[in-house]
Formats: sequence, structure tokens, C-alpha cells
Amino acid sequence: MITPSALHPESTTNLYLHVRVLMGMIVGLGLTHLLRHFARIVEHPKRHAIYWVHMAWALSMFLYLLHFWWWEFRLATVDQWTFNLYLFVVIYALLLYLLCALIFPENLDENESYRSYFYYRRNWFFGVLAAVYVVDYLDTWIKGADYLHSFGAVFPLRNAGYVVASLVAMKTDKAWYHAAFVVAGLLFQLYWIGQQFEVL
Repeated sequence: MITPSALHPESTTNLYLHVRVLMGMIVGLGLTHLLRHFARIVEHPKRHAIYWVHMAWALSMFLYLLHFWWWEFRLATVDQWTFNLYLFVVIYALLLYLLCALIFPENLDENESYRSYFYYRRNWFFGVLAAVYVVDYLDTWIKGADYLHSFGAVFPLRNAGYVVASLVAMKTDKAWYHAAFVVAGLLFQLYWIGQQFEVL
């Protein structure tokens, strides 16, 4: 028989570990998907022409997943878990997995290159990327004003910048813009991790 105390454990640590199992599964699936496709490119380098901008975004997603899993450790300090918070964090993780699935499809047409695929599917990829940064801001906001302000004034500017840049990327197929976006995005991603998350 299940008792109320079993359904609502008093130990927030145990409850967080329960939540983190699902988060780990989603992150693990995303990392596996990326690594499998990286390995496929190494095994068959001439099957589909590689496009460095596409590969840089794949690398960015790999880094984002590692960062997300590292950052999730901070959630151990959440005083009270609710289903809404749990659902929100899970949706965040699922969006990241969706980005991984979009950047590397299961199959490309025999004569299709990663470049043509990237530009053909850019609306989906950058639309989801914009949603990720909106969710990231909301996720930080619902954890409280003190937590939000701990990231400084750069945090909302960073998220707004990624959202605007992603919306522009949905509308343009200019190679120079996409090259500049991914290079700037990767450099800032590395800076942000080092600045805010080097030590938890």
C-alpha cells in the first residue's frame, strides 16, 4: 500500500534525485544522437558533403547538453519541487534533445549535403533554439528574483540576443550571417560557462 509519505517524500534530496534520473536519460539520448552522427561522418566522410557551420552548431549543441547537465546540479538546492517546476525543466531538456535531432536527421537523401539540409531546415532549428532561450529565461525567473539577479544584467541581454539572432537566422540564408552567428555563439557559450558555471 502506498502511503502519503511515500508519495510526498520529505527529503528534497531524494526527490531531486528522482527527477534527475529522467533528466539524465534525456541528456544521454541527446549526447548519444550527436556522437552517433559524428562517428558516422568519420566512418563515411564522403557520403555527404560536410558544412562547417552545420558542424559548429552540432558542436554547440554537444556543449550545451554538457553545460545543461552540469548546471542541473544546482537544482539540488531547490527547497520545494512542484509538478509545474518538474514539467518545465523536463520540457527544457526535451527542447534540447529536439535541437540535436534537428541538427542531425536520421537520414539524408543520397545526393543531399549537410549544407543544403541545414538551410532547408533552418526555420525549425532556429525556431526551437529561440524557444530554448525563452524557456531558459523563464526557468531562471521562476526560481526567484535573487537567483535571477545573481547572473547580472548580462543574462537577459544574452537571452534576448540569442532569440533575436535566431529569428533573423530563420529569415535569411546568407552564409556570412550564419557563419558569424555560430562563431559568436560558440565563443560566448564558452565565456558564459567559464564565467558563471566553472564552479557550482
